Amino acid sequence: AAAAAARRVAALLPPPTPSPPSHLPTPAGAGHGAPSHHFSLLHNSPSSRHLRHLHARLLRTALYADVVLTSKLVLAYSRRGDLHTYAYPVFLHMPHRNHYSWSILIGEMSRSGFPDRAVQLFREMRALGVPVDASTAPVVLRSWASTGSAPAGAAGHGFCVKLGLVGNPFVASALVFLYVALGGISDARALFDEMPHRDAVLWTTMLSGYAQRGQPAAALEVFEAMVGARVRLDGVVMVSLLLACSQLGWLRHGKSVHGFSVRRCLGLGLSLGNALVDMYVKCGALCSAEQVFGRMPRRDVISWSSLILGHGLNGHADHALELFERMSTDGIRPNSVTFLGVLSACTHGGMVDKAWEFWNMMKAHGVHPELKHYACMVDMLGRTGQLLRAERFVDDMPLEPDEAVWGTLLAACRIHGEVEVAERVAKRLLAVRPDKSGYYVLLANIYTDARRYEDAERVRDFMKQMNVGKLPGHSSIEAGGHHHASQLHRNTNLQLGRG
Repeated sequence: AAAAAARRVAALLPPPTPSPPSHLPTPAGAGHGAPSHHFSLLHNSPSSRHLRHLHARLLRTALYADVVLTSKLVLAYSRRGDLHTYAYPVFLHMPHRNHYSWSILIGEMSRSGFPDRAVQLFREMRALGVPVDASTAPVVLRSWASTGSAPAGAAGHGFCVKLGLVGNPFVASALVFLYVALGGISDARALFDEMPHRDAVLWTTMLSGYAQRGQPAAALEVFEAMVGARVRLDGVVMVSLLLACSQLGWLRHGKSVHGFSVRRCLGLGLSLGNALVDMYVKCGALCSAEQVFGRMPRRDVISWSSLILGHGLNGHADHALELFERMSTDGIRPNSVTFLGVLSACTHGGMVDKAWEFWNMMKAHGVHPELKHYACMVDMLGRTGQLLRAERFVDDMPLEPDEAVWGTLLAACRIHGEVEVAERVAKRLLAVRPDKSGYYVLLANIYTDARRYEDAERVRDFMKQMNVGKLPGHSSIEAGGHHHASQLHRNTNLQLGRG
């Protein structure tokens, strides 16, 4: 369906503009070795000040007319964080521009969080008749992916069909990435299956897509096919595999990936190290997570936050707060995940005052609370029996409370036997999720605990009228190197009858 839509879009697009000459004349007086020497200087420039000196030198010589050097200057400025102050003005004043220089600016705009501007630049590029080839198209497709616009994504696919670029593996990889980013994982797989030749990048993109979209079983199937196709496995593949293992809770397989990475001498770079820490944390192996974390030569906020969150959710409040202090000492600014970790630690440790301290600290760090942070605070208030305060806290939220927030408060009402608050919360919760049987059962149990048996029976009768049944339970365990899944079927009426 996606391919058909892309072909329909392609039929509406104008034919490609004829390509101008692919090379520019060598600048006079530049010398044979000078361009490559200056390219190396730009590539290895240690600071923005050094770049400005090189910029001045290029302006004083004929080398400024070299489109490759000036394009490299644009890229170097952008990578130093000077996209709008230096890189874009340099691009505007370049004596010559080609598809290479346009691709650099479009890619940097998208990478820096301005995908709409990147797409606009692509339109300007096309209006000027600059050709699009297999090196430019992936950059533009990734910009379209960042906009989140499905129609724009279909137009991008159609444009590549029109230019005959879909068979190129780099373009195909970008198209798969595009559909994954837009939520069309089935369209991405259809495009992947149509490719007669698949390189390592295309395989890895499909594998990462399944892992990032929460389909670990499909990701592992792609990995098995990769091994069968004898595709070279690198660090990027390992990161995606670790993500799939963490989603499934497969500790043994995660350890195998770790061992493979060590044997292949893939090192412990930031991405692989973070993926290993995350996998061990989510599989409950916090000691292994600590060991990997301690061996990482470089750590960022993701590294620290994963470990803090793991200890916080597992009730190791003191250690989680100690890690937070160490992170602050290292000069790492906390993000939303970091604060979720310390709030979870305070919740499990009963540290009410400390939780409010971190809550206020979020504003000081410019971190806006999300629903999961509100749910954590409601859980903390509920555990300490402050149910009325928790209810007022939810009513004052600037965001619309979701199922997790109301469900947390209702569960707290069961623990403390607060029937009146439970009735008000259940009314709002069932308006959000009228089809979830667990909330009816929870409310009925609250009535039963309060010896209000008629009200409990009324809730169960209402469940029958709404045709809401209790779903069978599922469990999965890892034993003896194998994974065992089971489904527990119970008689719904009997289960409810026990209160």
